[in-house]
Amino acid sequence: MKYSVFLLLISCSLFSQRHSKDDEVKRYVSQVNEDSLKSHIGKLVSFETRHTLSSIDDPKNGIGAARNWVIRKFSDYAKNSGGRMEVYLQQEDLQPDGKRIDKAVNLGNAVAFLKGTDPNDKRVFLIGGHLDSRVTDVMNRTSKAPGANDDGSGVSAVIESARILSKSSFPASVIFVAFSGEEQSLLGSKQLAEKVKKENWQLEAVLNNDMIGNPKAGETGEVNNRVLRVFSEGLPYKDLDKKAMTIRNLGFENDSESRQLARYIKEITEQYVKGLEIKLIYRNDRFLRGGDHTSFVNNGFPSVRLTEYYENYDHQHQDIRIENGKQYGDLPEFIDFKYLKKNVAANIAVLASLAKSTSKPEKVEMDVKKLTNSTTLHWEKPKSGIPAGYYVLARETDSPVWQKKMFTTELSMKVPLSKDNYIFAVQSVNSSGNLSVPVIPGIAK
Repeated sequence: MKYSVFLLLISCSLFSQRHSKDDEVKRYVSQVNEDSLKSHIGKLVSFETRHTLSSIDDPKNGIGAARNWVIRKFSDYAKNSGGRMEVYLQQEDLQPDGKRIDKAVNLGNAVAFLKGTDPNDKRVFLIGGHLDSRVTDVMNRTSKAPGANDDGSGVSAVIESARILSKSSFPASVIFVAFSGEEQSLLGSKQLAEKVKKENWQLEAVLNNDMIGNPKAGETGEVNNRVLRVFSEGLPYKDLDKKAMTIRNLGFENDSESRQLARYIKEITEQYVKGLEIKLIYRNDRFLRGGDHTSFVNNGFPSVRLTEYYENYDHQHQDIRIENGKQYGDLPEFIDFKYLKKNVAANIAVLASLAKSTSKPEKVEMDVKKLTNSTTLHWEKPKSGIPAGYYVLARETDSPVWQKKMFTTELSMKVPLSKDNYIFAVQSVNSSGNLSVPVIPGIAK
């Protein structure tokens, strides 16, 4: 056996020994409560409509009452944070746009920002869902629009995550957001994404949860309560013209930061959440449709959409009615709360793992000076956190997920795999087994 192959086998065995579940992350995952989720969605439905153009002054009904309630929930959880959770309503007054805004409206995102404990760690990780709801006519702001699944399920994930993680002491920061204006063209997420870009946040992951509670297909009645889809875009929207030639030359069409995040979600979720498979969908969103993560993708931030395996169109964007004996409308009785619980647990596992990890290794590069059938990578230490070591990852070019993980405590590794046949990346790992998102190497100069 060649020495390099021997090292590869030893490294792979070290991976299985060193990369184990973090007890703290397991504890947070175990705290997701089905009754809490029922309570969250029940309260959201009670506002009758959460349409973006509905009342902001009525204390009981409409988008204003709903967003104030979310703010109160966040404020209650902030008491667990030792003063590190800031709660606020990010507001903007909008004028009619001739499209889906036909009157002056105050747009408001309910936000809770849990500040990290390490002042040198500037990373931020975001979980979001959209608070607004609708019926068949997107401009109808008076009819009952319960929005139990679209997107009460996503907002319940945000609220439950805030409840559980408010007690944490992560080095990095986590932001919890209930967006407004999604159905009126992603208005709330655009508002926050532009703020993040303008203020130069180090936003490293956006988990957009939109419809994660109904596993039943409307047309066929088929149920899939074991799979959660994660949509991710393969090419960067921002500065694509400048990056396209490099992506083409190196064959990195499938390796955007959003797609690395999606692979990370799959690995972490399937490690921590029993009975749930992550299905990677290689699109930014469903066919010809969009969601709040797109606002962040368009501003250059790694962002994905988490959504149920099937969409049930009988209970999405529908007036509440019974027609030919069939119930239409987005009602809470069509939520599978056991399925929703697993999907919320996936979010918490990913957020906790990311926020506990060290930051990503810096200046990851591949040596190309010599033509060989082996590959040498080198990198620099992360900007924040103390890594226990690093994994060099490899997958064949047609594989959707990483196939090999090789551990080292050094800042370089030579592996007996051809750069013609494999894609490589490097990620850091800390002493409790928390992983950074992998980094695709550049070319050493």
